[in-house]
Amino acid sequence: MLGRLYSMDATAYLTSQRSNPAALHRGTAMKLLHLDSSALGANSVTRELSAAIVARWQDAVPGLTVDYRDLDNNPLPHLTGEVLTGADVAAKADGDATMDQFLASDVIVIGAPMYNFGIPSTLKAWIDRVAVAGKTFRYTENGPEGLAGGKTLVIASGRGGMYGDTSPADFQEAYLRQVFGFLGVTDITFVRAEGVAYSPQHREDALKAAHAAIPVPLREAA
Repeated sequence: MLGRLYSMDATAYLTSQRSNPAALHRGTAMKLLHLDSSALGANSVTRELSAAIVARWQDAVPGLTVDYRDLDNNPLPHLTGEVLTGADVAAKADGDATMDQFLASDVIVIGAPMYNFGIPSTLKAWIDRVAVAGKTFRYTENGPEGLAGGKTLVIASGRGGMYGDTSPADFQEAYLRQVFGFLGVTDITFVRAEGVAYSPQHREDALKAAHAAIPVPLREAA
């Protein structure tokens, strides 16, 4: 199957929200953060899928607020000494706002294509702003502990080749699952279209299957 979904359990999502004091404290409207990282613009598989995923959430969740960032057109600078020390004031302000936006989000939708077996460097730069000790994880005497739990993450995954679930060449989905899991985000769904570079027919079939596999949030638990 060219498009593959690892579907989330809507009931588990609702349970996680009830057990998340921060989400309960925020009250009424749920917040969704939508990120795209593909450099291919209108030709991007992941941009098409991430937009469809967000639209599905908007249809299913009344009052949902959506923040959007295009990491290709509006990238964060990569980490440098000046960024880390705060000497680059503009970069520090953008990084702080990025962290606040991530922490405030209940749902995160990311368009994440595979580039050279990994993720786009622009997406890695964003991750470097939200993977911060003392903010989204901490080290304890028992090992690391994620601090950003209670969120739902949906990743639109696009791959030119065929890698399946366990390929040793996969430093894209495996990395994203690892890094967000490290932050405490374990409710992760991948909507995958792969083999899209093989032929126009492969691309069409992969996108069709991926679109069909996009879950309807919450409705199953209504």
